[in-house]
Amino acid sequence: MGSEDIIKFLTNIQGIGKAKAEAIVKGGFDSIEKLKEADIKELSSIKGISEELAKKIKEEAEKQLLRPGGAEAVKKEEEKVREKKTEEKAEEEKEEKPEEKKGEVVEEVKEEAEEKEVRKEKVEEPEKKKVKPKIKPKLTSELKDALEKRKIRKEKEPTFRRQEWFRYKRLGECWRRPKGLHSKMRKGLKYRPPRVKVGYRGPKLARNLHPSGFEEVMVYRVEDLKKINPERQAARIGGTVGTRKRIEIIRRADELGIKVLNRGEL
Repeated sequence: MGSEDIIKFLTNIQGIGKAKAEAIVKGGFDSIEKLKEADIKELSSIKGISEELAKKIKEEAEKQLLRPGGAEAVKKEEEKVREKKTEEKAEEEKEEKPEEKKGEVVEEVKEEAEEKEVRKEKVEEPEKKKVKPKIKPKLTSELKDALEKRKIRKEKEPTFRRQEWFRYKRLGECWRRPKGLHSKMRKGLKYRPPRVKVGYRGPKLARNLHPSGFEEVMVYRVEDLKKINPERQAARIGGTVGTRKRIEIIRRADELGIKVLNRGEL
């Protein structure tokens, strides 16, 4: 009997599942005769099997062998398994031995190998995608300096949140001007959150400019691109524009050399 047949036999016994049956087979009890001759202590040493279960297994194994043709059938099945194993070993040995190849076959194999090499040489390398250079604005030295200063100022800028945003869950974190008559935040007393003030503004030259240095211009039609100066201005497509018209605007902008700030994944 194979290991699968023994596992089926064991799982039919009450109290033994597939995991326990596999553990018994791994323990070396891979035939019904071994189970019958096994010692109860050896069986009970396997994880999950008590002495009572071990006795039950032995009893069931004895019953199986006492059935008409039980022992003979078991022996026949074991012999079949052994024969299969010997046949498999013989086939493996045959495969390991190098067969004598005829001259014609060797020549054909060589020709095929040469053809493959020629094909590999002919196969051209895949063309690398050309990376388009980013469109950049023409900025004066003063404007570049203003953008750098604005960037530094922005990094130091605190986060402005509404009064008592931390106290109640219903209040959001977005900024709201304090309007209370007795509000200490409105009065600007010490140890209160920062308020929006004019002093936090950046340089005048860099105001209302995109971080890249472009001046943003809203675009809703292809005709709106004619008004844009590509050296200083960049297009931002409106949110109400559909996909078809959006694609047309992006294509036309690429032709004119205009930067589109919200291209998306089209």
